[in-house]
Amino acid sequence: MRTERIVTRRLDRVFARLDREPERPAHIDVPRMSRHRVVLFTATLAFYLAIVWAVVISSWLVRLDWQVMFFRPYQQWPQIHAFLDYYVVLGQRGPTAVMVAAWLGWRSWRQHTLRPLLTLATSLLLLNITVGAAKLGMGRLGPHYATVIGSNEMGLGGDIFPSGHTANAVVTWGILAYLASSPRARRWLSALSAVTSLGVGLTTVYLGTHWLSDVLLGWAAGLLIMLALPWFEPLVTKAETTLFDLRDRWRARRGRPVPEPAVPVGPVVLTPRVTPADQPAPAREPVATTRTSRGLAHLAPAPHTSRSERPVTPAGSRRPPHADRVPRGTTQPARP
Repeated sequence: MRTERIVTRRLDRVFARLDREPERPAHIDVPRMSRHRVVLFTATLAFYLAIVWAVVISSWLVRLDWQVMFFRPYQQWPQIHAFLDYYVVLGQRGPTAVMVAAWLGWRSWRQHTLRPLLTLATSLLLLNITVGAAKLGMGRLGPHYATVIGSNEMGLGGDIFPSGHTANAVVTWGILAYLASSPRARRWLSALSAVTSLGVGLTTVYLGTHWLSDVLLGWAAGLLIMLALPWFEPLVTKAETTLFDLRDRWRARRGRPVPEPAVPVGPVVLTPRVTPADQPAPAREPVATTRTSRGLAHLAPAPHTSRSERPVTPAGSRRPPHADRVPRGTTQPARP
């Protein structure tokens, strides 16, 4: 019986949390393209182009790629190979997209908004377009398929530059920080996503599936998508409005009641309460000069007398004293 009560209480708490916010919260923070974000986007884009140029001209970065490949990290530390085989899954698009979409779907249902799911879809679409186009356009071969030692292996039909695992880890886990509801949660989730994506990128270098320059370009590609997301917020809002309108039309055709849109509550304006003392005194009518002082005599207040000057009234009597009356049982003095 005690175990059943504990389980019942926990279920009640869960359902109470689910029903705590029946309407979309008004405090949802939508990031904007600030000047600081524009500066970061420009610097990241310059870093992206610098890496591409360094690989194209077969600079020192390509030589470093070959040195790391000949070092063969998976042979230097074989004891962690089994763990990293599972850890690299955090950068695969399919499993990570399903996990993050499940969490954001619960948030969308909880907050009565489609913005989390639409933002995830927008980021993944940008990832597929930009990273996919760069992979196919540069056609670089991976370390396992390299043909000439010291060459950049560009334009040979490969698809590893930039690293898709790294870029996907940056975007998929970074979207949780982007959609965080508080600055503190955004900072912690940003640090967690950075560490996760860094580990995924280095894991691909350890396994020998990517060059080191592939990982650097993958980080830059994912970060560019995350920094550019505020430019797509109006599109996300428009798509959300369109989907809600289609839902309402479908409900109307099915004969179901359409929920009324929430009326935005404006700021409450408080007006100071006017007391009778603060009200302006009404203007008095001028008194005619034909009135006599006798006519105003009854309006004059009676003079205030102290307690000692008031006439003494017998105890128990409520009648005012009269000078021509005497109490009972006494003899009235004779008049002269």
